[in-house]
Amino acid sequence: MQMRLVFRKKGTSMLLFLCWIVVISLLAIQNNVSSFVVPPAEHRSVNLPASTIEAETDVEAETNQVDFPPPLSRIDRLKRAATFWSVAVPIVANYYGKFAEMKIREGLLGEEMSEEEVESVWDTQHVDGASKLASVIASLKGFYVKTAQIISSRQDLFPKQYTEALSSFTDSVDPMEGSLVKAIIEQELLNRDEKFEDVFSEFDEEPLGSASVAQVHRAVLTEKYGGPREVAIKCQRPSIESKLMGDVANLKQISKTFRNLEALPLDYYTVFCELEKSLADEFDFVAEAVAMDRIYNTITTDTSGNSVEPPLTMPRPVPGLVSRRVLVMDYLNGVPLSRAREEMIKKGIDPDSPEAKIFGRKLLTALTQVFGRTILETGFFHADPHPGNLFVLEDGSIGLIDFGQVKQISGRSRETLAKVMMALDDRKSNDNPEDLEKIGNLALELGVELNEDCKDEAAAAVAMWLFDGSVDDLPGGYDKGELSPNSPVKELKSFPQDLVLVGRSSILIKGLSNRLNIPWSLSQNWAPIARDVLDRKFTPTMRRVRFRDIFSTAKKWGTGKVSSGVARLPAPIRTRVASVVARIQDSRSRRAMQRRDRKQ
Repeated sequence: MQMRLVFRKKGTSMLLFLCWIVVISLLAIQNNVSSFVVPPAEHRSVNLPASTIEAETDVEAETNQVDFPPPLSRIDRLKRAATFWSVAVPIVANYYGKFAEMKIREGLLGEEMSEEEVESVWDTQHVDGASKLASVIASLKGFYVKTAQIISSRQDLFPKQYTEALSSFTDSVDPMEGSLVKAIIEQELLNRDEKFEDVFSEFDEEPLGSASVAQVHRAVLTEKYGGPREVAIKCQRPSIESKLMGDVANLKQISKTFRNLEALPLDYYTVFCELEKSLADEFDFVAEAVAMDRIYNTITTDTSGNSVEPPLTMPRPVPGLVSRRVLVMDYLNGVPLSRAREEMIKKGIDPDSPEAKIFGRKLLTALTQVFGRTILETGFFHADPHPGNLFVLEDGSIGLIDFGQVKQISGRSRETLAKVMMALDDRKSNDNPEDLEKIGNLALELGVELNEDCKDEAAAAVAMWLFDGSVDDLPGGYDKGELSPNSPVKELKSFPQDLVLVGRSSILIKGLSNRLNIPWSLSQNWAPIARDVLDRKFTPTMRRVRFRDIFSTAKKWGTGKVSSGVARLPAPIRTRVASVVARIQDSRSRRAMQRRDRKQ
């Protein structure tokens, strides 16, 4: 009997987990790191002009010319898909086989296993499966690396054996040779009579990061180009466009095949269609530079046109040093969030200390503000959020990089999203029928489609699951966990393509809050932004709004000054002060939750 209960709890979750591995997704409800890839060395090479760079290359030392192999053919793409499935299918089969074996032992032989014994069996399977999956992804790279990045960032969802095995893909993929990078930069940026040294007085051969679309090097501009100024040079990998787009095409076909599989929590075909469109823009660095400036203007200016302190730091492109495949921008001195824990340990900071908790709240606040403002105010936002694109800078501030994937949603979607945030924030309780009906109708207005036999509370439960991580008990008796057979996500028949990437941003913040063990409600934090957006649309009372804006700006400025002041204190004093601040923040959070509970 005990083993039967264990199977009911563990077995169902494991089978759902396997379905997610089969589709290689999670992209609809999350959050990622731009990983950049080196194409297989065995590809044949041909000479191509710089304007048709489409593939990985070798540099000939004698002539310093770059040889580019052709784009992946359909046969090459099919070979990549076959290689992946030759490993993925046996991994899935091994899980099903082990599950069937344990059921037989229970049903026919009457053997009962304790929960600890069952956990041990699954742990062994996880170690084996994670190792094989990491190996094939390391071999193929491409879009599969992005999948690895997402899985590794969801410690709250996937087994730790998988998140740990795939964590190396977040910001460290096999790098291109420095000589190759310099050759591409020369072809893309330099004028006919210029040498590399005329533009860059320093160039670090060792890349800062190497991912699936490009890799980044630190350099210093010459005086001719406004130096000495530290910059980061983002150089696109040749051939990567055809490789990644081919991988997405494969995954689209796979997800279309499994589209009606009941065990899957979402329609992943819709997800991959949206990702295919957004990924296509990631190969144009001119468009990325424009996006950087546009988002920077949004977060440094309030809705009244006044300058404000941005919640985080982001690089700016260097005018005149941008092409489709090379982007020169400000250098941010820090480490990716994916390596922040080990950096804390190196500096003698306990990752579970009050200082770390204060930083966690600062991180969540910064991301919440940036994505809230860009999504609700302009509808134009960073669409590739993951721990590799978030940096912890030397001064303790947060940095956001890689604007290759951005998304513009419609004005109508923005307005409806704003109404959803207000309805969630204004609800009297989690089970009040009037509130649930209002929230559910707004969710359906966004374009969410549910199963015909779903519960009446399903739409509202989906909205709470997606935008309010502080809710413990979802309406309708639904569970919070994505892999639970009773998750409200299971009721989704389809999700609007326009909002797939909004969901990905919200899942990033949700995943981080779970990892940091800090209850966090996006709807509660986005509601003031939503009210401001709707107030200005329908009742533009400038005096009231301007006072509120000034008060909000002053509050943020004061918080920033306190944080930076604490960071400069000596270690022993800093720890004690951080402990006091953390207790104050926890107390405020508890009081807010208590007020909400009393309200309900």
